[in-house]
Amino acid sequence: MEPTNHTAVSEFLLLGLTEDPALQPLVFSLFLSMYLVTILGNLLIILAVSSDPHLHTPMYFFLCNLSLTDICISTTTIPKTLVNIQAHTQNITYTGCLSQLCFVLIFGGLENCLLAVMAYDRYVAICHPLRYMVIMNPRLCVLLVLLCLLVTTVNALLHTLMVLRLSFCTALEIPHFFCELTQVITLSCSDTLINNLLVFWGSILFAGVPLSGIIFSYVQIVSSILRIPSVGGRYKAFSTCGSHLSVVSLFYGTGFGVYMSSAVSDSSVKNVVASMMYMVVPQMLNPFIYSLRNREMKGALRHLIHWGLNPGVLSHPPNLFISL
Repeated sequence: MEPTNHTAVSEFLLLGLTEDPALQPLVFSLFLSMYLVTILGNLLIILAVSSDPHLHTPMYFFLCNLSLTDICISTTTIPKTLVNIQAHTQNITYTGCLSQLCFVLIFGGLENCLLAVMAYDRYVAICHPLRYMVIMNPRLCVLLVLLCLLVTTVNALLHTLMVLRLSFCTALEIPHFFCELTQVITLSCSDTLINNLLVFWGSILFAGVPLSGIIFSYVQIVSSILRIPSVGGRYKAFSTCGSHLSVVSLFYGTGFGVYMSSAVSDSSVKNVVASMMYMVVPQMLNPFIYSLRNREMKGALRHLIHWGLNPGVLSHPPNLFISL
């Protein structure tokens, strides 16, 4: 393939799910409905938590940050897909592609880190209940979120800067609905050894380390729960982390599915569907998991809906600033 300097690259092509014009309205409706459900569901979680003072705790503070991250990662990828389908084009500018790549790395890594932080929160709550509010104080909670954001931002900027040094070939088609790092690197005609090493170590850092922390936390949690003498006490303790465990299973399960799909299949359509399951579906389902499996969240949502229908009944409307 004929190489071209990266400064001459003006745009990439996002092939998306299908190029069949007859299926484009169906794909557009699918992405639009999933995006709206994701935005509305996660906004409801944020508003419900902020409106109920009983939920101003570390667990729900992290949940609000997770919901905000889900909104951001969906907004980074889906709107561009909808615009391209509506405009009957597949183009994304070079700058737009790198920007999208950077933000996907930031929010994807942040979601990994937040899930690990939430697992640590559940570990402290169940294994050290008497010291929970002392350990998980507001200052530590804010610092943990800021640390996660800082680390993921540095990682994303490093990957993006390393992509900037690459030269690309004349074939600039990305078989995805968004600019995915490994796919962009594959299009390069330059030596990508350093980029691939960064991807490898980045995957270990932002997937392996958080997952190891989550597994360690739940091993300790299960061990503590099994030492509780009463069945009712065990159920109550486990119910406090059931929603988080479901979200973790969904997030890492779909991530493992994407890895296996890319490893065993050369079909670009199957890989795109697998990526969609990882980048879109967990963010859409997270609000349902937390609202359906959590009694406190159900009560807060009913409270919020009641306030929305009767705004004059409640003296204190939802406050977007959540104090721990």
